[in-house]
Amino acid sequence: MKNYLDFEKEIKALEQEVDNLKSPFGSEGISEVDTNKIKNTQQEINQKLQDIYSNLNSWQRTQVARHEDRPKANFYIRKIFSQFTLLSGDRYFGDDKSVIAGFGLIDNKSVLIIGQEKGEDLNSRIERNFGMMRPEGYRKCIRLMKLADRFQIPVVSFIDTPGAYPGLGAEQRGQASAIANSIECCMSLTVPNISVIIGEGGSGGAIALASSNKVIMLENSIYSVISPEGCASILWRDPSKSLQAAEAMKLTAKDLLKLKIIDEIIPEPLGGAHRDPEVIAADIKHAIIKNLKSFEGYSKNEVYDHRKSKFLQIGRDQGFSKSTESIDSGLSYRGSSVNKIVSHLDRNKYLYVGAILVAIAGLITLLS
Repeated sequence: MKNYLDFEKEIKALEQEVDNLKSPFGSEGISEVDTNKIKNTQQEINQKLQDIYSNLNSWQRTQVARHEDRPKANFYIRKIFSQFTLLSGDRYFGDDKSVIAGFGLIDNKSVLIIGQEKGEDLNSRIERNFGMMRPEGYRKCIRLMKLADRFQIPVVSFIDTPGAYPGLGAEQRGQASAIANSIECCMSLTVPNISVIIGEGGSGGAIALASSNKVIMLENSIYSVISPEGCASILWRDPSKSLQAAEAMKLTAKDLLKLKIIDEIIPEPLGGAHRDPEVIAADIKHAIIKNLKSFEGYSKNEVYDHRKSKFLQIGRDQGFSKSTESIDSGLSYRGSSVNKIVSHLDRNKYLYVGAILVAIAGLITLLS
């Protein structure tokens, strides 16, 4: 049974009409199927989908990102990778079912695959904790990322979570430190890591695994520090202002690409990824292979520096780069010439003011 969003009511009515037209059993018994009417109605559905999905606001995209039928990480892992070997446990507490992790092959190359999994039905969603990871989940990922780094195996992550689990037990077991350690581990890898946001990229629960060389988003996915409802509750004390919050947060793929927080957007089939999962899986596979190939020939240090520069560049003009003139091999800030001049003048303003005053005093002395 298909699930429809609030703004898809017209599409729901038309698709129900198509289903009725396809059935040869009518009120008067068996009748001939009207193929022309089915074709015309289907064209109308496609046009409605085109009109609606080309003008979605931020809150509507949030609803699409949370759609019940949207393909989950487990689906993509089965479709994209071969010889997947599931690995479990953090070697401290237990196994977290909200994250799937293991090694597999893509384009005949070994990769570590990490997927935040929400579940397909009520029972699996409860088992998977709706994709909200606990400390043992992050520690499992850290253990496997360190293993992949040791054997120089790239890391591919599928991000789809409302956020890290905020329960009492999770906090008692060190949720905050687990997230921080996961971010540190991601940033310190000497192998390429690629993150694909397939649905919700919520808060620290997402950034813990998305601190990557390349962050890719599906067209109708979201990536934010907090949910729109949470933001509206904090700022306006009114959860009904989720639309206003979603617009202000700039959580859509287009906004984030413009801000250079993500690196690439994968277009979705008409009507969202859930309407043609096979196509979107093939597109994601192509994007992963393309980005992995872009790092071929990179040394360990170059991969590390690429990731570091990428995150230091966010909110700056040119980011950080290696200085070829300096003996020090660290990263240095590289800004525009105008900004450098302004910064230099600001740092030395008192020196220049003093020099100008001395010059004026000397000139007055000469004239007198």
